[in-house]
Amino acid sequence: MTQFTAKRLPRQTGSAGWNAILPQQTLLPELDRDLTADITIVGGGFAGLSAARRLHQLDPSLKIVLLEAGRFAEGSAGRNSGFMIDLPHDLASDNYAGDGLDADRATIALNRQAIAFATDIAAECELPQDAFDPCGKFNAAATRGGDAHNRDFAAHLDRLGEPHFLYDRQQMREMTGSPHYTSGLYAPGTVMIQPAAYIRALSARLAEQVGLFENSPVTGFERQGAGWLIRTPKARITTGRIILANNGHVESFGFFPRQLMHICLYASLTQPLTTDQIKALGGQARWAVTPADAMGTSVRRVSGSYGDRILIRTCSSFHPTIETSQMRLRNAGWVHDRKFRERFPHLPEVQMEHRWAGMLCLSRNGSAAFGELETGIYSACCQNGLGIARGTLQGIGVAELIQKGGSGIADHFLAQPDLPQLPPEPFASLGANSYLIWKEWRSGKE
Repeated sequence: MTQFTAKRLPRQTGSAGWNAILPQQTLLPELDRDLTADITIVGGGFAGLSAARRLHQLDPSLKIVLLEAGRFAEGSAGRNSGFMIDLPHDLASDNYAGDGLDADRATIALNRQAIAFATDIAAECELPQDAFDPCGKFNAAATRGGDAHNRDFAAHLDRLGEPHFLYDRQQMREMTGSPHYTSGLYAPGTVMIQPAAYIRALSARLAEQVGLFENSPVTGFERQGAGWLIRTPKARITTGRIILANNGHVESFGFFPRQLMHICLYASLTQPLTTDQIKALGGQARWAVTPADAMGTSVRRVSGSYGDRILIRTCSSFHPTIETSQMRLRNAGWVHDRKFRERFPHLPEVQMEHRWAGMLCLSRNGSAAFGELETGIYSACCQNGLGIARGTLQGIGVAELIQKGGSGIADHFLAQPDLPQLPPEPFASLGANSYLIWKEWRSGKE
């Protein structure tokens, strides 16, 4: 008998700040009765929810069940920093450029398909602008090296024919209110989202169309005749096909062993700024910057019904166990406080209200964990640090692979090379964490 049992279930560290600042969440049902389904999706993040929506679009008669291990928007998707980026954003590159003009043009076209898909969702769910804002973003520099990275990337965008604008120190201060940045590269295509609000809205909409269950972790599944039997703590599902959209936790079921890098990122979100603090800060009410050096610090200022706040995201660590610790979160928080003071010395009284950790999944060569793994079992995992756009694309792609036999999106991921192996432990952890520490140190003020 072909059988797969979860070695571990998702565990989160810190309360997801994006979710905590929203009104009380409507409880969706827990799976407590046996069901049958045509397709069962494991994971309620960007990939899983996008797959459910696309499957329903392609065939509304399909009986679809989606299982989320915890609460919707409390998992990794709700812990995202909210950048849905259209341009190449290769985290291994010094300036985010990819493998060449043709490859980057293909990446841009795919990312814009994801943005169009999400834009339709935002319109259908009537998300306000503070939750889904096509405002673009800045690559912000604070050093000569960062400025050089921006100018290199600007030259690359010129060759691609993509619009962009270079900002000087004064313009960056007028935009952000921060004296920290020496220059910035603005590109208009990124959509900034409030990830928890988006996930909540999409899950609530899909609950009207498919079987959606939270607090329903999958503990295992096994072959049953021509289909599969899925086990959860309180019930079982007899299903024809399974989509694993649980990112790094696809490895928990035995797939892609020692091929996935589980990286934790850390974020802090301030308390709402007071009227006096807003006046002292200056700048625009909403903006977003990624660092000119990929291992630097991302910063967002958000405003809306949940207050005027600033997000700081930096620090990373490698965890084969797919979870981090409260100690690492605390240590990252100290770094966040220092980074905040460096950028906003005129806001000495502002404190952080929420801190959290979120796991992402990378492969050594940037390939996705995508496709049919066993007869009737599909994977849409390993978004390589670009969870919103790449997760949305993989969800669309796996749905089209199942229902249409393929598509441009599915073929893109299927054509990627196989995922290479990682070194054995403890060498993988020692090497990865040493590399991350060195890269963060090298990024300096960025």
